[in-house]
Amino acid sequence: MQQELEIEDLLKGTGKAAERGALITAHYVGWLEDGTEFDSSYKKNAPFQTVLSNKRVIQGWILGLKDMQVGGKRRLRVPAHLGYGERQIGTMIPPNSNLIFEIELLEVLTRD
Repeated sequence: MQQELEIEDLLKGTGKAAERGALITAHYVGWLEDGTEFDSSYKKNAPFQTVLSNKRVIQGWILGLKDMQVGGKRRLRVPAHLGYGERQIGTMIPPNSNLIFEIELLEVLTRD
């Protein structure tokens, strides 16, 4: 049976809500299921800015950040099929990896 995306609000935000196609700015940490950290915007001292679209981020982020509000912090458990699937990513993420992210939403810009 295919695993589902798990979304846990660690802190509810009160600002603008994220949606597909929005330009978001966020801080995040990503781990493998065994606790190995594979990425962190905090360690780079630079928030991550991206458009929530299929070409830019994994499906788990598009689904997992939907309706999340600025100022919030969320933990996502992303099953492999909503992550990188069968692809190996760099040296850190093996194929078919379930991923865990903690994401702090700093800004959302939409075209309205």
